[in-house]
Order: sequence, then C-alpha cells, then structure tokens
Amino acid sequence: MNWKNTLTIVAISAGTAFVSVWGYGKILSREAAGVQEAGKLPVNYAGFYGNNNAAGAVDFTAAATSGTPAVVHIKTRTKAKQVSSSQQRRNPFSDFFGDDFSEFFGGPRIQPEQRASGSGVLITEDGYIVTNNHVIDGADEINVTLANKKSYKATLVGQDPNSDLAVIRIEGTKFPYLVYGNSDEAKLGQWVLAIGYPFSLDVTVTAGIISAKARSLDINRRQGNSPVESFIQTDAAVNPGNSGGALINTNGELIGINSAIASPTGSYAGYSYAIPVNMVKKIVTDIVKFGTVQRAFIGISYPKENLSDEEKRELEKELGTSIKEGEGVYVTDTPEGGAAAAAGLKKGDLITKLNGVGITNGAELQEQVARYKPGDKITVNYKRSGKDNTANLTL
Repeated sequence: MNWKNTLTIVAISAGTAFVSVWGYGKILSREAAGVQEAGKLPVNYAGFYGNNNAAGAVDFTAAATSGTPAVVHIKTRTKAKQVSSSQQRRNPFSDFFGDDFSEFFGGPRIQPEQRASGSGVLITEDGYIVTNNHVIDGADEINVTLANKKSYKATLVGQDPNSDLAVIRIEGTKFPYLVYGNSDEAKLGQWVLAIGYPFSLDVTVTAGIISAKARSLDINRRQGNSPVESFIQTDAAVNPGNSGGALINTNGELIGINSAIASPTGSYAGYSYAIPVNMVKKIVTDIVKFGTVQRAFIGISYPKENLSDEEKRELEKELGTSIKEGEGVYVTDTPEGGAAAAAGLKKGDLITKLNGVGITNGAELQEQVARYKPGDKITVNYKRSGKDNTANLTL
C-alpha cells in the first residue's frame, strides 16, 4: 500500500454546524502570570515521580489519576456570518454566460453557526490553558468544562498558527495543572498516555509508545506562513476531539500537546502526533508575556525531507557533494542579511549541532531554533568540505 497517497494528516478537533464539520487541522518571571518554571513541581505530584524507564510491568494508574483532572473539555461557538464573494468558489458558468448568474454564485451568503469541541491542558493553578490553535481559531465563544463537570467561560490570551498552539484562560484559583516534563529526554519505545475528550465523550485515557520523534508533516502550512513542526509520533489512540489534549509520560509529566493523526478516514488508524513540550513552553511563555510569539530565525534554506531519487541527484549536483539523510541539515541558501550569512555559513555546509544539541534533520533544527528569541546568541557546528567548523550566530 502506498501510504503516501492514502493517508491524510488531519487536525483532531471535532465540530458540528447543521452537519458535522472539521476544523483544520526565557521562562517567565514570577510577575508574568505565574506560568510554571522548568523543574518546578507542585507538592501533590511528588508521590508520582519515579523511574520512567524502570523495568517490569508498567502501571499507568498513578499517571492517569494525576493527569486527568488537569485536562479540560473545550467547546466553541462561531456565530452565523455573511461570507463575501471573494471567499466563495468561482462561478463555474461565468466564462459561458458572463455575470448573469452572479446573484446565484457570486453574491454574499450566510455561513451557518458552527459548534466545535476539543481538549486543553491546565498549566497553572490560576487558569492558563494551552490548546491547539485550530481548536479555538475564529471562535466567538469559548467554554471550558473540567473533569469535575464545572464549567467556565474562557478568554483568548493569544495564538500562534505557525505552531498550532494557543493559550486561553479561565477565572479562578487552585486549579489542578500538569507539570512540564522534558521532551528531549523522551525515548523511542517509551510508554506514554494520551488524555482528552474524543468525540465529546468524558475525559478519556489511552496508552501507547513513542514510535518516532522530530516528524514534520507540513500541515501547519494550512494556517501559518512560517510553520514550525517537529512532532512526537505515538501509537496511542487519538481521535477527533483529542486536539489540544495532553501527552504525558508514566510519571504524569506533560511531554506534548496532541495535535494531529495520520488517517485515511479522519479517525484513529495507527499514528498520532504531539507538539513537544520543550517547544510548547517557549511559545506559551511568549504568548502570556508578550501576547505574541517572539520567533527567531537562523537565516538558511534547506531541502525538504524524504527526497525522491531524482531530487536527491539534482541536489547533490547543485551542492557538489553526496547527501546522506540523517547526518544533519544541508544549507542550500543563506539569504543576505540573515544570521547564518553574517556568521559565515555558506551553501553546501552541513549543520550537525545547534548549541551542543545534535541535529539530524530539518524538523529537529526547527524545534531547536523555535526555543530561542530574536537577539539570542547560539553556537552552530557544521561541516564544510569534510572539516568540522564552529560559528557563533546572533538570531
């Protein structure tokens, strides 16, 4: 089976209008709304932290018990609105009949009210919630229901289409919340739990393993102009409505935000994808502190992943070197005025590390750069003509 042709990557919020509809799919100072700092654990979680890689039978009950109260059900409403002709399909008969049919095809129409649902994760005790951008994008009303059935009206704090993340807030104190884990330490084969509200059911927990890291699916291009993707891939069952929910390890720590599934049907069919928490932390911090993401750029172009044999041959000819996937990221251009050009990087260089972190593909490079802000200084290790080099960049 050619999975490339048959699988569709879909966002995993769920919605209904008249029929079902699909939604496309520096740590803060203490003054900055109390967003948790890395390593800060609430006391009531202390009993759940053990060896996440211990041998023997895995017990999910402690992680599920600690995780479910902090995962919320999000319901949105988008009011009926008039859609302009520029947002509609082109009149198919205009080439033959001129504009005589414009009143049927070109005039404004009413888009019916839409209701949708998804999931979110409480990350502070004072009501900050992280979810997917596609869960709340365009909504006129956002309502949140906790696992204890208490409901709240939420306000939008900010959103980032490029990473498909958003932050909303509910009023109150002493909410249960999840502690940030470290997605860099997540390993292939490690057990994880997905928590959310699939199909608008009550809070649901599924288990699986991490089957891949640093996956790029090119789905955020639908909503962002500078998409950032480096997903954790798991086989935990995730379905419509799970968008924005938690991916946690067996210690009960948040390691990702569930965002998409690979499916030929729109429902779970083998793989789900989560945004790694180490990227989530920086984006959430920016949104809460600045209202928008302070995104840094390294200033290079590089090849897409999974090149065809013909594309690989053409690129090798262009760069004058043989290409082996998984060795790093090949530079195909360094636009003038960019950080890489200023630091002396050139076309054909092979980036292997960024601030000491190994880089094997473009998704890993994106994830690492996404953790920094403009003006940050980083060190880049690269190979040129087979020789190791180091450059200092100001993003």
